[in-house]
Amino acid sequence: MRASRSGNIWKHVDWITIGIFAALAVFGWLNIYGASYTFDQTSIFDFSNRAGKQFVWMMGSLILGFVLLMIDYKTYDTLTYVAYGAMLLLLLATPFLARDIKGSMSWISLGPVSLQPAEFAKCIVALAVAKYMGRYEYKIRTWRDLIVPFALIGVPALIIMVLQKETGSALVFAAFLLVFYRQGMSGYVLWMGVAAVALFILSIRFGSVPLPLGTGSVGILSCMLLLTAVEIYFICKEHRIRWQALIMVGSVTLIYGICLLINIWVKVPFDWISMGIVVLLVLYNIFVSFYWRKYLLLVLAGFTLFCIGYTHACDFVFQKVLQPHQRIRIEVLLGMKEDPAGAGYNVNQARIAIGSGRFLGKGYLNGTQTKLQFVPEQDTDFIFCTVGEEWGFVGSIGVLALYLFFILRLIFIAERQRNIATRIYAYAVASIFLFHLTINVGMVLGLLPVIGIPLPFFSYGGSSLWGFTMLLFILLRLDAARMEQLN
Repeated sequence: MRASRSGNIWKHVDWITIGIFAALAVFGWLNIYGASYTFDQTSIFDFSNRAGKQFVWMMGSLILGFVLLMIDYKTYDTLTYVAYGAMLLLLLATPFLARDIKGSMSWISLGPVSLQPAEFAKCIVALAVAKYMGRYEYKIRTWRDLIVPFALIGVPALIIMVLQKETGSALVFAAFLLVFYRQGMSGYVLWMGVAAVALFILSIRFGSVPLPLGTGSVGILSCMLLLTAVEIYFICKEHRIRWQALIMVGSVTLIYGICLLINIWVKVPFDWISMGIVVLLVLYNIFVSFYWRKYLLLVLAGFTLFCIGYTHACDFVFQKVLQPHQRIRIEVLLGMKEDPAGAGYNVNQARIAIGSGRFLGKGYLNGTQTKLQFVPEQDTDFIFCTVGEEWGFVGSIGVLALYLFFILRLIFIAERQRNIATRIYAYAVASIFLFHLTINVGMVLGLLPVIGIPLPFFSYGGSSLWGFTMLLFILLRLDAARMEQLN
């Protein structure tokens, strides 16, 4: 350990970010007390309740942050791969050491406390990705350059999802796609991810809905129409010829018009017709890609063929691969089922709690939904409903604005780095926080499926608080070292 050669390290620490961290942590602690408060409870420092325990975790996070700031910044680079290997071993060992908690095997008991290694894995993976992609000679030129970064995030994600059965923590690693995009990964990769989600939703939600005309399902036809539109768009985008788009759109419209006319006398299998149109476009796409050497179109053609099979496999994945509780959550979210007393209970009660807060809220410690324990997990995954009920619309917007300022500050820190690895790590930190915020709040509002990930610095839990503290304070230490690196 040593101070920076440019002077005392504390002069270079970003105190604005630390101030936002402290504000979020303290306000989160107050809301944990509000969520777990009972009318016979007298002190927020009562260590027999969750608010008191969270206070201990907060003090521990301050000590952890201090230690991380005092470590020589070069140590993080030196030990990154060693820490990554040790982290993988710990993740592999966790299912054998952990106890089953609601179907998840991700918590290791250490005497009176339990720790979730997956929360700390995010920080170590971010350092490993930053070190690998931060090499002087590294650039994203082809898909081969992404094999190692994808492996660095994919291996721990698979271990967490398959062995530990912790889907929410595994999905957080998808946040690294934003980092890869910032470093030069094609935006088509993000588009492919969005397309896969859209096709899954369409095929699941409308796959069993029959067409009013002909034979087939609304879901399959919708998916094929989407793929048709994508194929036409990219073919025309590469050539930049508008009349070609008009000819293709007109031809597809004509085919469907003829099919509707024939359907007056004979039932037309629109699923197969729509699939045939997509295949014809793919074949034309392949021809164009070789003739004009537009190999991006060849990749698109391969992806489209994959999507055709993927669309028909979605029902199998939904019925046979997903767990029953995951299926029912998706069905409730998509309006396929009403289960207000089961899978939809948490979200319904959270909405009631948030709605009852109205504009200014019911006042601190005056929330009836939370005090009467109507909202499950109201001090962990659903902590935001406590904010909405007791602090109202104004308080909720204030919290979201503070998070927005925090993430923008992280991006600002990232952009001022001259060291590529530090900039990549900073973007990884910002992406992880953004992912947690978006998924958690969207889940509480019923806009996204309930997958169970904490709200940073707000949700009760030592593992998540310390994991986020590690992410942030390692970044602050690396940022503080930028003056030393200039000398």
